Amino acid sequence: MNKPLKQIHLAAHFPGVNNTTVWSDPKAGSHIEFSSFVHFAQTAERAKFDFLFLAEGLRLREQSGKIYDLDVVGRPDTFTVLAALAAVTEHLGLTGTINSTFNEPYEVARQFASLDHLSGGRSAWNVVTSWDAFTGENFRRGGFLPQEDRYSRAKEFLATANELFDSWHGDEIVADKATGVFLRDAKAGSFVHEGQHFDIHGQFDVPRSPQGCPVIFQAGDSEEGREFAASSADAIFSRYASLKEGQAFYTDVKNRLAKYGRSHRDLLILPAATFVLGDTDAQAEELAKEVRRQQVSGATALKHLEFVWNRDLSAYDPEGPLPDIDPDVSDNHISKGRAQVRMYRDPLATAREWRELAAANNWSIRDLVINTGNRQTFVGSPATVARTINDFVQADVSDGFILVPHITPGGLDPFADKVVPLLQEQGVFRTEYEGTTLRDHLGLAHPDDVRGERVAS
Repeated sequence: MNKPLKQIHLAAHFPGVNNTTVWSDPKAGSHIEFSSFVHFAQTAERAKFDFLFLAEGLRLREQSGKIYDLDVVGRPDTFTVLAALAAVTEHLGLTGTINSTFNEPYEVARQFASLDHLSGGRSAWNVVTSWDAFTGENFRRGGFLPQEDRYSRAKEFLATANELFDSWHGDEIVADKATGVFLRDAKAGSFVHEGQHFDIHGQFDVPRSPQGCPVIFQAGDSEEGREFAASSADAIFSRYASLKEGQAFYTDVKNRLAKYGRSHRDLLILPAATFVLGDTDAQAEELAKEVRRQQVSGATALKHLEFVWNRDLSAYDPEGPLPDIDPDVSDNHISKGRAQVRMYRDPLATAREWRELAAANNWSIRDLVINTGNRQTFVGSPATVARTINDFVQADVSDGFILVPHITPGGLDPFADKVVPLLQEQGVFRTEYEGTTLRDHLGLAHPDDVRGERVAS
């Protein structure tokens, strides 16, 4: 018996606060003007995508004490942007990354419940933690939490927010004009939470929203992160989009669900993915090379090398050989606020490996960074890209992909116009939205239905 075809989930990542965006391209527009967000969101909705995804940067990254101006820097407030987009879209889910280390549950729950009401049930929350003291300097608590405490706080933060969402059941508002009765229960929204990280009580002031609570995303890849996702998340923003790594991650996380009384369909795996399209596969490969050279200028290549060397390398020629000098192994790193620094646990070993690669391939500094950095996930003609995406989803690499174009705001347009119709023809992607909420789009049960199932069982 043949396995039924999985339906593919697609989402769009507004490409800001990252170094994959080619902001210097003549076709690139603003990352702050609202018109860019509108164009991007409406393209995603036209293509019947599940949701738009916004990342968040709580502090501008620095290199040697200066803003890293070769990257995209700055972003308007997430909730402000998503609330505004709710007014210019009808179906598209609205997903925001909100930090659990430097916020408070009441405030965040209130904002997401409000967004869910304003959008008619389309809100989602990517729950993240902050890992560095540099970011913490912007906040009253300062510093940062050890990893085990970060996830402990995040779990309690989410549990507390859910208690606030659930403090309204949905039937309290009567609004009977004849009798003058507005509320059935004067204690609606009452809550008490006493825990390690939060000790709060009062009344939550936003009635139950269409989805009950936002769809919950998680983006961590550590052991703690995988367990957190398996126990509490609806979807994972995964880093694994290649065949073997993706399948291994998919299997590992899905197999953790049973211990929490959940099934495979209760958690979606959605990696980030980039793409380059051409009329032919060969043309796309050439375009991909051009894009990589645009993404990695000479100055960017030197800055990237500094992540490992932890030294000022501005005097070196990016088109020349790698430095002979070894990295400075120090806890005081010149690059602040960049997660990539954590990738290089052993700078001396990385430097040796890169020197060997450069010597074997006659690579310059820039060549090395281009060839060892992130490549485009999907490269080819529209037919090739559509086939590869479908093959990956059917092979349980993922349940779909969150697409990150390298041009803002029009970079998603070619995918929407040329690849989506091919997926629709294959019967693996919707031609129309079949529901009104983001949970509908993702095939996720409403929290009230899940609670009812557990009570019944």
